[in-house]
Amino acid sequence: METMTQNIDQSTILLQAKHISHSFDYPLFNNIDLTLNKKESIAIIGASGSGKSTFLNILSSLLTPNDGLVTYKNKNIYELNDNEILKIRRDEFGIIFQSHYLFRGFNARENLEIASILSDEDINNKLLNDLNIDFVMEQNIGELSGGQQQRLSIARVLTKKPKVIFADEPTGNLDKETAKIVMDNLFKYIKDESSALIIVTHEDDIAFECDHVYKFESNTLKKLK
Repeated sequence: METMTQNIDQSTILLQAKHISHSFDYPLFNNIDLTLNKKESIAIIGASGSGKSTFLNILSSLLTPNDGLVTYKNKNIYELNDNEILKIRRDEFGIIFQSHYLFRGFNARENLEIASILSDEDINNKLLNDLNIDFVMEQNIGELSGGQQQRLSIARVLTKKPKVIFADEPTGNLDKETAKIVMDNLFKYIKDESSALIIVTHEDDIAFECDHVYKFESNTLKKLK
């Protein structure tokens, strides 16, 4: 019976970090483990410079750790070749950056259409309405407010239907009411799509809406919830 339970648990795992350590000119964190399951949300908090964004970059394949491994669907992503990693980033990982990286020569709809074409997924008009950006679709990126750009970047990520969403301060430019709308949509998405979410945030109220909360402290990651 114990073996069967373990197999069921293993089948829900999407992403797993084991013994992750990293440093720059100084030690940042050591021997960190983290497991992310389907339909699960994890928030990571901590002081500025504690390693939150660096750890998110490691989990999302953007930065190779000094030690340890990150497995996605039981494959160590840092042992894959460049084409395999690029395919995972394009098709299965959704990364929401603090800088939105929208195509400024295009309007809002064209930014979404690029994601739609690359992923062969339809644009979700209900999502645009829910995020209150449906009325800005014909506007150029430079005409949008910071909050509108942030919501558009989130819509662009969700358009491609990723299996894991990595979000660095996804509500940083938003008022509390709009931030709640964004988080509600992210939570709904991961439940509906059997996906998963990891966010880095400095907002404790946002963090504790997630299923689990971890804090970087003294070069390690401590579980708070």
